[in-house]
Amino acid sequence: MASFKKSFESLKGTSHSAAKGITDTAVQAAQEAVQQVADSSKETVSTAAQEASRQTQAVIGKAADKATDTIKEYTQKKETK
Repeated sequence: MASFKKSFESLKGTSHSAAKGITDTAVQAAQEAVQQVADSSKETVSTAAQEASRQTQAVIGKAADKATDTIKEYTQKKETK
C-alpha cells in the first residue's frame, strides 16, 4: 500500500509539473500574441497617421495654389481697370 501511495504521489507531482509547464507555455504564447497584435496596431495607427498627414498636406497645397491663382486673377483684373 505504501508503494502504491508513493507511486501515486510521484504521478501527482509529475502531472502537476506537466500541467504547470503547459500553463506557462500557454500564458507565454498568449502574451506574445497580444504583443504582436499591439505592435501591429501601432504600425497600423502610424501608417494611417502618415497617410492622413500626407493627404492633409496635399489638400493644403491645392488650397494654397487656388488662393494664389485667385489673387493673381484679382490683381490682373484690378490692373486692367
